[in-house]
Amino acid sequence: MAYLCYYIMIVIKRILRMKIVFFEIQGWEKPIIRRALKGHDLKFFKDDLSEENVKAAENADVISVFIYSQMDKKILAKCKKVKFIATRSTGFDHIDLKECKKRNIEVSNVPFYGENTVAEHTFALILALSRNVHKSYLRTIQNDFSIKGLKGFDLKGKTLGVIGAGHIGLHVIKMAKGFGMNVKAFDPDQNNFIAEVLGYEYCDLNELFKNSDIISLNLPYNENTHHFINEDTIKKMKKGVIIINTARGGIIDTDALLMGLQSGKIGGAGLDVVEGEELIQEEKELLYSKKNAKSMRDIVRNHILFANENVVFTPHIAFYSQEALRRIIETTSENILGFLSKEFKNSVL
Repeated sequence: MAYLCYYIMIVIKRILRMKIVFFEIQGWEKPIIRRALKGHDLKFFKDDLSEENVKAAENADVISVFIYSQMDKKILAKCKKVKFIATRSTGFDHIDLKECKKRNIEVSNVPFYGENTVAEHTFALILALSRNVHKSYLRTIQNDFSIKGLKGFDLKGKTLGVIGAGHIGLHVIKMAKGFGMNVKAFDPDQNNFIAEVLGYEYCDLNELFKNSDIISLNLPYNENTHHFINEDTIKKMKKGVIIINTARGGIIDTDALLMGLQSGKIGGAGLDVVEGEELIQEEKELLYSKKNAKSMRDIVRNHILFANENVVFTPHIAFYSQEALRRIIETTSENILGFLSKEFKNSVL
C-alpha cells in the first residue's frame, strides 16, 4: 500500500512537472528562477525566440520572453503545446494576443516593478540641484574646496508640482511630504481619497506651473504628451523653476528647455532621459542593446544642453536598481506559478 502511494505521488509529480523555456535570459537571472520554479523542467536561452531557434520551444508548456522575441502567428503555430506566455516586460505588443486567444494561450506581463526606484532617483536629481552636489564634486576633483556659488536651498516649505500622479508619481509625492514639501498634482484620473490621506491637492496645469518651485514629470510618452513642456508652457512657470524628467525625453522640447535655462526662467534641470531616445520602449532594453547605449552617447555628445552647469544628467538609470531588476524576475515567476495553480496574475487577455 505504501509503495502504491509513493508510486502515485511520483506519477502526479511528473504530470504536474511543466516544461518552461526562457529566452533573452542573463546569467544572474537563472538561480532566482531555478529557486522559484523548483521541480519543473527549465531551459534557458540567451537569444530571443525566432524561427531559427523555435524548435527549442516546440514542446514547452510555458514560454517566457522579453520584447525582442516576436511571438507572432508563425512562431505560435510551431509552439503547439504552449499554454502560457510570460513576458518579462510591461509592454506586450510583441505578442499576437488575438492569436493567443484563438489558441487558448494565457499571457501575463510585469506591469509594475520600479515605482519607488524611479521616485528615489527623482529625488536624487532634485537634491543634486538643490544642494549643488554636482558642482561641488567637480570642484573637489580639481582640488578647489571653496564654497562660493554653492549655496543651496531647503526643500522644506517648497512646492513640488507632480505631473502624472500614477504609481510612480504617488511615490514621488510620499517622499516629498517626508521632506516637508507642499505638493500640487495634475492628473486626468484623480483620487481625492488618496490626496487627502497623503496631503496633496490636485490643480490644473496653469496653477501648477505658476506655483511650483520644482516640477517632476511622471507621465507616459505618446502623441498627446510629445513636447508637453515647450516654450509656451515654460512661460507660465515660476522664475527659477527646476524641472525633473525621469519619464521620456520627448516630453520636453529640448530647444525650449535650453532657452529657458539660458534666460534664467528655468533654474535647473535634472534629466534621466533625453529627447531622441523615444524608440526605447522598455527600460530593460538598455541592458540588452549596445545600439541604445551608442545612440545615447551620440545624442549627449552633440547637444550643448549638457554643458550647462545647471543641468544634471544621468543615462536613463532611474529604473536601474538591483531590487527593481529582481522584481521583474520574481513577478514573472509568480505569474507562472499563478498560472500553474489556476490563479492567474497580471493577465493581459
